[in-house]
Amino acid sequence: MAYQTSDIRKGLKVKIDNAPWTIVEFLFVKPGKGTAFTRTKFKNMITGQVVERNIRSGDTLDPVDVVSKGMEMLYRDGDDFIFMDTESYEQTPIPSDTIGPRAQWLLENMKCDVLFYEGRVIDVDLPNFVVADIVYTEPAVKGDTATNTTKEAEVSTGGKVQVPLFISQGETIKVDTRTGDYAGRVSTK
Repeated sequence: MAYQTSDIRKGLKVKIDNAPWTIVEFLFVKPGKGTAFTRTKFKNMITGQVVERNIRSGDTLDPVDVVSKGMEMLYRDGDDFIFMDTESYEQTPIPSDTIGPRAQWLLENMKCDVLFYEGRVIDVDLPNFVVADIVYTEPAVKGDTATNTTKEAEVSTGGKVQVPLFISQGETIKVDTRTGDYAGRVSTK
């Protein structure tokens, strides 16, 4: 079943030129003359390339056959992360290049959604937030709570994040894995 132009939405996965693409953004345009069309930005799910195409009313898009599996990150082995299928217990090595910069937020035993296209891993979707301990940051100074400035901190996942000046080493924080931003302290009681 093909998608019609009325089915176009952000995040829709389609097949163009035998490759999987996802719709990043779209805009319905109705010019004064001529037929209406949808200006659409597509992102290649394998290469990351972004292209913009106009889809005329009445055109169709082919759905892509991608499979999402719930998996658990077990451990890191060199440049690979070893994930386990939570249903079949089959282990799959995923290169850090496939995960990209979000790899710095992966924790052991973290549950993720892994996207497969034709049996090959093309993306790993991490939870929106990760809770991690600060393993190193400059010491907090009394009176640093009133300003809006930040300092760099390294967390237990190996990632680096900008935190408020009053945060100190050993504290537990929440980090947004989509942006890499500090999202708040976590009470350890």
